[in-house]
Amino acid sequence: MTSELTWLSTRELAHLIGTGELSAVDAADDHLERIAEVNPTINAVVTLDAEAALARAVEADRAYAAGERLPLLHGVPMTHKDTHSTEGMRTTFGSPVFADNVPDADSLVIARLRAAGVNTTGKTNVPEFAAGSHTFNPLFGTTVNPYDPSRSAAGSSGGVGAVIAAGIQASGDGSDMGGSLRIPGSFNNVVGLRPTNGRLPHVPPQDPWSWLSQSGFMARTVGDVALLMQAACGPDPRGPGSIDEPGTVFDLPEFRLGARYEPDLDGLRVGFAPDFAGRVRVESAVLDIVRAAGPVFEELGAQMSEACIRLDDADEVFDTQRAYDFALNWGELVRSRRADIKEAVVWNTERGLALTADEIISKDRARARLREDVAEYFTEHDVLVTTMAQVLPFDAGIEYPTEIEGVPFETYLDWMRSATLISATGCPAISVPAGLTASGLPVGIQIVAAPGRDVDLLRVAHAFETATGHHLRHPEI
Repeated sequence: MTSELTWLSTRELAHLIGTGELSAVDAADDHLERIAEVNPTINAVVTLDAEAALARAVEADRAYAAGERLPLLHGVPMTHKDTHSTEGMRTTFGSPVFADNVPDADSLVIARLRAAGVNTTGKTNVPEFAAGSHTFNPLFGTTVNPYDPSRSAAGSSGGVGAVIAAGIQASGDGSDMGGSLRIPGSFNNVVGLRPTNGRLPHVPPQDPWSWLSQSGFMARTVGDVALLMQAACGPDPRGPGSIDEPGTVFDLPEFRLGARYEPDLDGLRVGFAPDFAGRVRVESAVLDIVRAAGPVFEELGAQMSEACIRLDDADEVFDTQRAYDFALNWGELVRSRRADIKEAVVWNTERGLALTADEIISKDRARARLREDVAEYFTEHDVLVTTMAQVLPFDAGIEYPTEIEGVPFETYLDWMRSATLISATGCPAISVPAGLTASGLPVGIQIVAAPGRDVDLLRVAHAFETATGHHLRHPEI
């Protein structure tokens, strides 16, 4: 059964706790009860510390009663992706190698959420080492889709997508290298934002010059993604790629409680390319829903074209950088514990270790050309709108789709090129619910903006979300 809190937004929940209309203890109790109710079906929450969470909720209520100044997300309960380090709470990366790993420090995104008042309650499932867009691992098994438990919730932030769709929480943190926030967004009828590099800076102990993988957020609404960006974004002196803007740039008036808002995209220049101008194969049921999004933008006043970003160099950039990053992150571990790590991780890591100087130089030159193509595109367009996930949520019993409607893929990544091509560009991109199929499976669209234009991107996504209302449909679990 759902409670009166189940489908509240994070913004609404934070307001109720911050004004004393709801105690943090009651919010935590409701959250934990929802986990007990639905998690046996979806298998998304893999670590839980109810006792510590309730103790923190008691302290949050004490702070309110004492009249202390309260942070933005005071007392809001939230589980976190199991690749984000949480001080004092197990962080496994979905691997037996880290089954007993308890970090002594938070990752940056977790530290900032906790500083904003979030009450950490547990961790959500991931593929082993976050490798792949289907959430399963030998430690915890498979996370399934709340809209159809026989189907995948995607990955690698599949556990986060599932808990949001299932009403456990309204928003959460994740990360995205090749679609790991955006594809779960599409599969679970929620919003997933991959921000511009530097919004959530890369800082030690990770590679501070990293750029392909990005921390970001998922939520049931665009407004809640903006709220978490407000809470967590901002520069860090340890991060050389930091964007020198505070999180308050995401405090947009149209997202505030009680705001009157009428969606209007008058004059917005939209490139609408559902199949990336023929570059990407898309399942017909997905394509039908994505194509139906075009008239929505037109009705809101947008100027439409069929142009897509020139992406000739994107595959090389993504494939080579991904291999390099795997080698950087997991090379020593693969050398010492190869037999304990899944083959896909080993393959990607060893490919990175085998990269030649010529391949790295070629990738850097391709990235420079791609950057020019992106800059040229956004002189004539404000956003690109295209397909998010090329396939519908697939059978949770398989590792990944190997074909679309009888046409086989050539490589493992072919089924997710709609995401990896955009990752390579460095553009911020967001997955927004676009509707359900006749069988009730979610489909999202992907909206892409120029690097640094995250705020504008959220505004466009909010207009589409408000005009369509697809995010208001919830699963029956």
